[in-house]
Amino acid sequence: MNKAELVARIAEKSQLTKKDAELALNAFMESVEEALVEGDKVQLVGFGTFDVRERKPRQGRNPRNPEQVIDIPASKAPVFKAGKTLKEKMND
Repeated sequence: MNKAELVARIAEKSQLTKKDAELALNAFMESVEEALVEGDKVQLVGFGTFDVRERKPRQGRNPRNPEQVIDIPASKAPVFKAGKTLKEKMND
């Protein structure tokens, strides 16, 4: 499902126009993004949790030249952990 299909599904289920559904979806995504940038986590009970994980610096290999070792710097990565209710629905 892409963003346009998701907007259409939200509009259908919430009886909003597609324009209003897209505004709501964009506001949700921006809000989650802002919270993660600020270091907060977003927890939606039953659905899941958006969080940020720190990745340690490490060494890797250049795929074009496997003999070359490269340093990969530390970074932050957004992660999503599914909630119990969502996991149960996936396994029914």
